[in-house]
Amino acid sequence: MRPESSALLTDLYQLTMLDGYFQRGMRETAVFEFFVRKLPHGRNFLLAAGLEQALEFLETLRFTPEELDWLARCGRFSRDFVDHLARLRFTGDVHAMPEGAVFFANEPILRVTAPIPEAQLVETRLINILHGQTLLASKAARSVLAAPGKLLVDFGLRRAHGAEAGLWAARAGYLSGLSGSSTVLAELRFGVPSYGTMAHSFIQAHDDEAQAFVDFARAQPNNVVLLLDTYDTEAAARKVVALAPQLEQEGILINGVRLDSGDLAEHAKKVRRILDEGGLKEVTIFASGNLDEYAVRDLLAGGAPIDGFGIGSRLDTSADAPYLDCAYKLQEYAGRPRRKRSEGKATWPGRKQVYRRYGPGGVMTSDVLTIEGDPQPGEPLIQPVMRGGRRLTPPTPLAESRARAAAELARLPPASRSLDDAPPYPVTITPALRALADTVDARTR
Repeated sequence: MRPESSALLTDLYQLTMLDGYFQRGMRETAVFEFFVRKLPHGRNFLLAAGLEQALEFLETLRFTPEELDWLARCGRFSRDFVDHLARLRFTGDVHAMPEGAVFFANEPILRVTAPIPEAQLVETRLINILHGQTLLASKAARSVLAAPGKLLVDFGLRRAHGAEAGLWAARAGYLSGLSGSSTVLAELRFGVPSYGTMAHSFIQAHDDEAQAFVDFARAQPNNVVLLLDTYDTEAAARKVVALAPQLEQEGILINGVRLDSGDLAEHAKKVRRILDEGGLKEVTIFASGNLDEYAVRDLLAGGAPIDGFGIGSRLDTSADAPYLDCAYKLQEYAGRPRRKRSEGKATWPGRKQVYRRYGPGGVMTSDVLTIEGDPQPGEPLIQPVMRGGRRLTPPTPLAESRARAAAELARLPPASRSLDDAPPYPVTITPALRALADTVDARTR
């Protein structure tokens, strides 16, 4: 059994609530929405990701015989309830923003409308999927904004929080505009281009650094990127210059060199000079080593002649903002709007829509959050994607979502593109939504 596809990959309280609904015969239609309450420090926007995996989860949701047998034996649930779970499938509707869409605080990016047992059960895994990929896509997008036109590669699998998280980082990063990933399975699974060079161990396994370069070049003649900093970075660069004519006679061209430690800016300047003076002006310099969008920005601002960056641990763990304050909350049940009024966690009730307005040049100027059926000027962002438990269209190709993300990032206002905190992007709450909240409050006091 693949854990990520198991219906038991959930919180216990989802099952205990389902048991309560079952005992009471509660099966009326519920509406839940997924949103982020507030943006993390330093984040001026978020990028929606994970919808394709969320829809796949909903379409295939079911308890296996093994899982049902365990539930029957665990002592928490009646046989009738377990038999009920055996028949459970997701039969609801889903509305969502497309992957690659920019969004802001309190704007729902996914709405589930289904009988309440179904809508409740899927809460944990939907949050898990949407949170994980949205977090990583939003982090990766910042490097794309910091280094336009540069080769940017996800290097973080080895320090990602598990296999699925590493794959999602590769997918979300590519969606956001990274050039690709070092994660090979991401190319097979999602079509994300894979990139790789060599490790220090390959150099260390040889008695001679120059011979290591030659052996690697002969083994990978179409992908010759040589790692320079195992011993002495500048000395290694001079060895590359000396070896280039020999390799060229064999029909092998050196594509690039990689720097992975020390003062990357200073090393890059010295290596660039050595390569240029040796006639290797076309050889690129690729840098890695504990980088993030801030380091990339500062290196480029300082004039470092670096053509590409491997961004690893800090990307795949979203180190500066490792989680989003997100929620999946009940907004309507049995035809009546519902609202949570908890201190600091109040929600806006009802089914909602987000309208986006644009200014000159197509730049985003403001959003409007309102109830469904209250049309506003602008582009409605939330659209139907699933009806009766089945997708309305085939899965969206990742390349299409990547193109959408690029277009969305290009339309961000200048302040929102900053890596530092900026004034919040304007999101207006309509009188209709405020009035609905007042009505719900009056009913529930």
